[in-house]
Amino acid sequence: MTYENVKIHPAVDDGVKKGDPGFAGGTLHCKCASDQVEVKVGAQTAHNHVCGCTKCWKPDGSVFSQVAVVGRDYVTVTSHAEKLKIVNEAAPIQRHACTGCGAHMYGRIENREHPFFGLDFVHTELSDQSGWSEPQFAAFVSSVIESGVDPSRMEGIRGRLKELGLEPYDALSPPLMDAIATHIAKKSGALPA
Repeated sequence: MTYENVKIHPAVDDGVKKGDPGFAGGTLHCKCASDQVEVKVGAQTAHNHVCGCTKCWKPDGSVFSQVAVVGRDYVTVTSHAEKLKIVNEAAPIQRHACTGCGAHMYGRIENREHPFFGLDFVHTELSDQSGWSEPQFAAFVSSVIESGVDPSRMEGIRGRLKELGLEPYDALSPPLMDAIATHIAKKSGALPA
């Protein structure tokens, strides 16, 4: 059975495009017609994935978001920072969204104790440049139901993700879950720091 008619996200619906390991970053722009927020990302991204959670920004009509991480020192707002507002200041990831179009320009973790402190979350589809790291897996797949997707569609969604080479998980990928568990074990003393 083929699931090619199942839509996931515009950046992967026609197939996952391989990234360029030598790519050195680019700029992200919000969706506003004028006075666009611009964010410079000065390095290649990592852990790019499609995400089904209800917190990540999704383009109109998308079931999943596409999000990657990059070191926070490589992320700089270069135009119209005044238009950015944090979506939920109580959330672990402080998602900075454009007040004009709603696009999430970057997410930052301010809690130094968080396992992913030092990484910013970015949506590379907001860039005109090609070469960004390709999505490698699908996270929080079941969460799309929470956003209104009929549960009867899940077999087709998981089938399409697998066709695209994006292994579906209902958490993060095993290496990222291992990184979180290792961080917690070191903090608790279960593993040496």
